[in-house]
This record gives sequence, structure tokens and C-alpha cells, in this order.
Amino acid sequence: MEYLQTQHISLPRLGLGTFRMQGDACRAAVESAFALGYRHIDTAEMYGNEEAIGAAISAAGIARGDVHVTTKVWHENLAPDSIRRAFDASLKKLRLDHVDLYLVHWPSRNMNLPAIFETLMKLKAEGRTRAIGVANFNIALLKKVVEEIKAPIACNQVEYHVMLDQTKLAKYLTARSIPLVAYCPLAQGRAASDETLSAIGRKHGGTAAQVALKWLLDQDGVAAIPKASRRESQKANLDALKLKLDDEDRQAIAALPKDKRCVNPGFAPAWD
Repeated sequence: MEYLQTQHISLPRLGLGTFRMQGDACRAAVESAFALGYRHIDTAEMYGNEEAIGAAISAAGIARGDVHVTTKVWHENLAPDSIRRAFDASLKKLRLDHVDLYLVHWPSRNMNLPAIFETLMKLKAEGRTRAIGVANFNIALLKKVVEEIKAPIACNQVEYHVMLDQTKLAKYLTARSIPLVAYCPLAQGRAASDETLSAIGRKHGGTAAQVALKWLLDQDGVAAIPKASRRESQKANLDALKLKLDDEDRQAIAALPKDKRCVNPGFAPAWD
């Protein structure tokens, strides 16, 4: 597994997304992923599955330093006191004394960014999270966080896949050595049925989904967290790392429409 180095943490480039996984099924999925070699688990207070993930981490018996755990604070809990309460609750459910990365899950319209990051940086100083970051931030918001507040963010987690152009955002992040962590990296399953990707997959003895994942992971500074509850899917995602795409493949992927955004709630920021 390749790692990205960011703000003194090592982030495995392929992780397991857990949105909409619940209870025993979630625990089983995480235990299966650990058995296959995954060491990067992504969750959030809003997912309602931190307890199941905590149980899986405890049962796995893997050294704490070998597992990367990301969780996130919901956009309704961004007042400093609320962040602390949410963080304490997440840590308790995960059965951990620290997380590796704590993110603002979504920006909110009336948030006080300096106060938010003062609180997050205190949590980091206390050793309760090893790094802090954001998710679903556009360039205007990133500029405030990175250039005005000068917060040491370890990543921006956003929707990114072969069907969505994130060139401007990626360029901004790359210039500042901030990783982009791609969620919905398979466009919520749409990539798996795309004929262009399927043809590239056949050429290399892989699948359309594996091609889509490898296209992301071939990019500097990009990690991906596909959700996969079945062992077969988890293994297929790991095996995507073995594919070797050529220039012809990349040109064919570049020609695909890039305007498919799968996640766009009413409280989302104005996308770039």
C-alpha cells in the first residue's frame, strides 16, 4: 500500500468508506477489510456507525499505530463547545484515545471559521487527533482556512471520480501539498457500467470499477475511500492497485463527460 505524507501523518492511499453501513454488517465489513490488509477506515458522526467500527478495531488486534482512522464533525455541530462534545462522543464510540484525522464534514452558512480551527488545533495540541482537515470545502473556503487562518489541514475530502472534473480544486491543493481524498470514487456505481471504462478494463484484465479507481490513484496527492461492504468488492478495489493504465487509456478517460455530481445536498457550498 502506498501512503501520502501530510501534516506528520501517513495516509494510506486506499481506504474503506463506510457511509450507509450500519451495525453488525458494518462491523463485519471492517473486520473483512482489516483481514485483507486495509489500514485506513473512514467514518463520521453522521454515519451512525462509529460504535460498530470501534468494535471491529478492538476485535482486529492490530497495533493502534498501524491503523488510520478518520472521523468527522457534522455541520450542525461547528460551535466550539459542540465540536468538543461531538469529538468526545466519537472517540468514546470508536473506543480510541485518539483519532488520526478529524475533519469538518461540511461547511455551514454561518460558521465561524477562526473559532472552529482554534478548537480543532487545540484537539490536535492535546494529542487527541493527530491531524485535522476539511471535507466538501470549495476553493474560496480553502483560501480562508489555508491562507488567512493558516490552519495546518491534512486534506480536503471531496467527491471525485472519472465523471466529475475537479481540476481547479486539485490544482489549488497540489500547489500547497494538501492531499485530496476522493469519496464516491466510483460515482456511486456508475463507473462500473461505463462502456469506455469496461473496454479499458478488458484490455488489462480488470473491471471498469478498477480502471476508475486506478485512474484516481495514479494522480499525485490523491487518496480514495470507496465504500465496499462485500469482501469480493474490497479485494477487487485492492487489486485495482496492480493495473497499469497507459496514455491511450488516460486519453479515453479524459474524453468522458465530467459533469456528474452524485452528492449535492441543499447545504452544500457553491462548487467551483
